[in-house]
Amino acid sequence: MSNIKIMLSDNSVREYPKGVTGLEIAKSINPRLASEVLSVAVNGETWDLTRPINTDATIKLYKWDDEKGRHAFWHSSSHLMAEALQELYPGIKFGIGPSIENGFYYDVDLGDRTITDADLVKIEAKMIELARQKQQYIRCDITKAEALAIYTEKDDQYKVELINDLQDGTITFYTNGNFTDLCRGPHLPSTEPIKAIKLMSIAGAYWRGNENNKQLTRIYGITFPQKKLLDEYLQMLEEAKKRDHRKVGKELELFTFSQRVGQGLPLWMPRGAALRERLENFLKHIQKQSGYEQVITPHIGQKELYVTSGHYAKYGKDSFQPIHTPQEGEEFLLKPMNCPHHCEIYKSKPRSYKDLPVRLAEFGTVYRYEQSGELHGLTRVRGFTQDDAHIFCRPDQLKEEFIKVIDIVLYIFKILKFDEYTAQISLRDPNNKEKYIGNDENWDKAEGAIIEAANEKGLKTVVELGEAAFYGPKLDFMVRDAIGRKWQLGTIQVDYNLPERFELEYVGTDDKRHRPVMIHRAPFGSMERFVAVLIEHTSGKFPLWLTPEQVVIIPVSEKFNNFAKNVSNILNNYDIRTLIDDRNETIGKRIRENEMKRIPYLLVVGKKEEQTSMVSVRIQGEGDKGQMTVEAFAESLNYEIKQQLEG
Repeated sequence: MSNIKIMLSDNSVREYPKGVTGLEIAKSINPRLASEVLSVAVNGETWDLTRPINTDATIKLYKWDDEKGRHAFWHSSSHLMAEALQELYPGIKFGIGPSIENGFYYDVDLGDRTITDADLVKIEAKMIELARQKQQYIRCDITKAEALAIYTEKDDQYKVELINDLQDGTITFYTNGNFTDLCRGPHLPSTEPIKAIKLMSIAGAYWRGNENNKQLTRIYGITFPQKKLLDEYLQMLEEAKKRDHRKVGKELELFTFSQRVGQGLPLWMPRGAALRERLENFLKHIQKQSGYEQVITPHIGQKELYVTSGHYAKYGKDSFQPIHTPQEGEEFLLKPMNCPHHCEIYKSKPRSYKDLPVRLAEFGTVYRYEQSGELHGLTRVRGFTQDDAHIFCRPDQLKEEFIKVIDIVLYIFKILKFDEYTAQISLRDPNNKEKYIGNDENWDKAEGAIIEAANEKGLKTVVELGEAAFYGPKLDFMVRDAIGRKWQLGTIQVDYNLPERFELEYVGTDDKRHRPVMIHRAPFGSMERFVAVLIEHTSGKFPLWLTPEQVVIIPVSEKFNNFAKNVSNILNNYDIRTLIDDRNETIGKRIRENEMKRIPYLLVVGKKEEQTSMVSVRIQGEGDKGQMTVEAFAESLNYEIKQQLEG
């Protein structure tokens, strides 16, 4: 048998017999490693550990700590749940059962039966019973005709429909125990690693997301290789409930929604608008120092603008429908993106190589028609404001400009204490290039520039194929919040294609016309989503410079209301935001209620304070910190703010 060469993740090369598996390679490296690996990447494609490798390849072994390892674990768990459901509910039919960010789900057709929350414990028990049998996941290639025959005989319209959409020669089945399903994989070698199981919830889901199709039952679950990990996850969920931005946002009176206004269209209340304005001013200050110019563009544009940009072809069906004016044939769209408008601003006058880079920034509101079932507080809305900017530069300026944007993103993370993050290099899918616009040469240059810039900054990176925007590759920042959840915050994209589509030009040193390169960037992403993540990251306890009110002054009785106003006036002169709580309630109740509002500092004033021109200082969550003069207190707050903004 001939040997093949395998390059490992440390770039070392080993020879193995043709047909070697990822599991066998792991065993040859370290038996303990073999007990921990869950899947393997072979030339960038994730495979089962037991699938034979027949050609020279570059591989990477994935464990639980790797997202693609967990993907295989949870995908296998969905099939384990399906087997349990098949035993408990004979005749059940299955839709799709993918892994998701946290766990998995399966869509099922129970006929005239129903599953309730009370049934989940029974299904969990059956899953544990089957997992302990250490069933193997067996992969089988099958022809399209054979696959159709199997599911036609079963009268399973769901699988028949899926198979009809597949190419012959690409179809595989997986079997575990008595359950066989149409599936691309990858899967674990067996059910043995699945030790802890929790089925989370039940929901309705229309087949293939189409409201005209039958509604199936969707069962969500999550599994772990250790019970300790499940316990930690459930504890995190409890903490997440307390931090839920919808709950905290309501308590702090930051934003609201109205059915009369429309689903997914947030209304910012005074305290929320003030917080959002401070975030905007914070970024505007950074942008001004970095040479950005602020622009404003309309909320609508002619349909032809988005046809030119490619956004209509990409998003038109999922957007708000065109606005028809009294003039025949005239159509406008609610703005889905700011970039076409900025291209037109760039194009409004001749540009020389000396003028570049041109950096245009806008807090621009855009609109997307998200399905009602996908709307979620501020994190998934139909109208949102992007902290958008577009840099038009020469090719020789691209890497330097890209690095400058990285520096802005990292500074924001530093100030707001997002300390744990990974930079995801999002490239196009080399096997599905029709999803993207532009030629290979420009894509190669754009992808190369991003990889070089990320390496030069020493970022911790992961590469994801198929995650690029349709017009160019991007660098997405994946942040972990205070309780360990991952969010995508901040994106930087390189684009050679929109300058082509809009025929953007500058005159070079050779007096000839050249195309600029375009960088799209949004450090916050959208103001709505960023505020939601910030609320949950801080549990509503914002940094002092950002919080809606920095100080609440509490007079012990109405006799000291005037002194409280004097204290407030002094603090206002120091640009410190205050409010006075002089309600006719006990001092203890007012302290408790203001602490619940997450106001950082509470100042109690009474007879002693008035006589000495002092204030009694309480820090939110820490209690009494003694007395000090109003001026000394103000100076200490401003010093604290200065320290926070310097990072």
